[in-house]
Amino acid sequence: MAKQKWKPGNMVYPLPAVMVSVRDCAGNDNIITVAWTGTVCTNPPMAYISVRPERHSYEMIKESGSFVINLTTRDLAWATDYCGVTSGRDVDKFAKCNLTKIEATEIDAPMIAESPVNIECKVREIKELGSHHMFLADVVAVHAEEAYMDEKGKFMLEKSEPIAYSHGVYYSLGEKLGTFGYSIKKK
Repeated sequence: MAKQKWKPGNMVYPLPAVMVSVRDCAGNDNIITVAWTGTVCTNPPMAYISVRPERHSYEMIKESGSFVINLTTRDLAWATDYCGVTSGRDVDKFAKCNLTKIEATEIDAPMIAESPVNIECKVREIKELGSHHMFLADVVAVHAEEAYMDEKGKFMLEKSEPIAYSHGVYYSLGEKLGTFGYSIKKK
């Protein structure tokens, strides 16, 4: 196989496309779409988001010290894109996207009711890394939509039709290929 050598860049794809909701200290709410997010640690539970300092939500998160990571779905794809390409300085994204606000339980921020999973986060540290600053955060609560629970109480996120982002394109996640450890299980 032939390989091309490219200049250094971020090629870890696909990425989760999430909507991050935030409230500033004056009570203004906003949503920003983030693809640079993920798990940092299991114990204690931690996550991160990376945001450009010039984005409207950046100061809101920095000021409030909290945010909610809202997972996205096929049904939320349009809103996910819209919240990433418009500024909360100019438009109420909750209203424009017909998204329902519900109050977080551990932080002062709205959650997106239509999201299958809402992850409440408190900022632990801000790492100024270059074009983006990383908000390293403690996960203080997780809310999961009961409609995606099976009869045994297992959460079935795949039923929500989650989406991913790669090189400017949103994708619906598809077929199940295996489960953790399937490569070494006895048949």
